[in-house]
Order: sequence, then C-alpha cells, then structure tokens
Amino acid sequence: MIADPRGIGMTSQRTRDRLIQRLQERGIKNIQLLSVMRQCPRHLFVDEALASRAYEDTALPIGLGQTISQPYIVARMTEILLQGGPRNKVLEVGTGSGYQTAVLSELVPRVFSVERIAPLLKQARERFYHLKLNNIRLKHSDGNWGWPENGPYDGIIVTCGAEQIPPTLLEQLAPGGRLVIPVGGSKGQILKVIDRIGGKFEETEWDAVSFVPLLSGQIG
Repeated sequence: MIADPRGIGMTSQRTRDRLIQRLQERGIKNIQLLSVMRQCPRHLFVDEALASRAYEDTALPIGLGQTISQPYIVARMTEILLQGGPRNKVLEVGTGSGYQTAVLSELVPRVFSVERIAPLLKQARERFYHLKLNNIRLKHSDGNWGWPENGPYDGIIVTCGAEQIPPTLLEQLAPGGRLVIPVGGSKGQILKVIDRIGGKFEETEWDAVSFVPLLSGQIG
C-alpha cells in the first residue's frame, strides 16, 4: 500500500515549505517548478523507513545500488531543461524512483521515461497510478538507446552519469531541443547542456555533479 500523499509530521506541508525555501535560497527561480515541488509527495518515492528524511535536501538510497536525486539537483536540472522552451515532449533516461518523472509530468504535456532495472520501473509505475499521473509512458530498456520510436523530443534529461554523450540521444533531439546530461567518470561529472540549433549541436558546461553511472544492458 502506498502512503497518504498529504503526509504528516516530517512529511507535512510545513516540512515541504522549508525545502522550497532552501531551493529558493540556492537560486532556483522558476515559480511553476517550485510550486510543483512544493506539492509533490517525495516521501512516496523512498522506502517508508526513510520517509522522515524525504524533504531534506539530500540524495537517498532507493535500493539496487540506486538513489533518489537531491531535490536541488532535480530542481536545477529541470529549470535548465525548461529554459528556452516550450518542451512539449520530454524523454527521461533513468526513471529510478520516479520522483524526477513526477515533477516533469506536472510541467510538460508528455513524458517518456526509460529504466534498465525492472523492479524500480514496476514501483514507479505503481506510484504514478496512485498519484493519477496519466501523461507518463514507461519502458524497460537500456537508457543508452533512448526511445527512438517516440522521438524526436523537445527535451531530454539524463539522471545518471555518462562517460560520454550517447550519439543515439543526440539523434533523438528535435531542432530547438535541449539535452541535459551529467558527463564524466568516477573522478567527477559535469552537468552539460546540448542545444540543437538547426543541424548543429551547441554544448555548454554548467555545474559539478555526482550521479550513479549510466550502464548498458537491462536487469529483469
């Protein structure tokens, strides 16, 4: 059974409001994004034992060697993705717990998300059903492949660190589209933004980040 999305105690609205204040203090300015994150029940996307920490600005384990991203990183990457929009159709690589997916689903009309670890995808699907998030489509797949059947995408967001930018994702980016992706190895990653302008790709570097690696293959 999935818990009440309203939350109590350490998952209450007051606790969520404190998180939003911290995000604003760190420079997040998109009002619509902040409103969505204020309402999004992050405690439903972590194990019940960690629910009391759900609104701390920190990454938390979700099992199978994966984590739910720090709220600031979710906000930062989402804000960057939405700049210069509109982003009517977005691909997410790495569904994970589904938290980033849920935030996106309240900000763009259609979200497509791929995840290589089947048990995580199953849990995320159940959460989306419970929360009545009906504009999300999911696929169990190697994230390096993206989801070409539904491309091209106005935005692509990658929630795991790639050694290099997968060419298949660039191919699925629509003209005027934007890719946000952590790039680098175990010694550190840089958040990179690639904008497709006509037939060319323009790359800029933003923040130092730390994500679990983008791996090949699927886990059933």
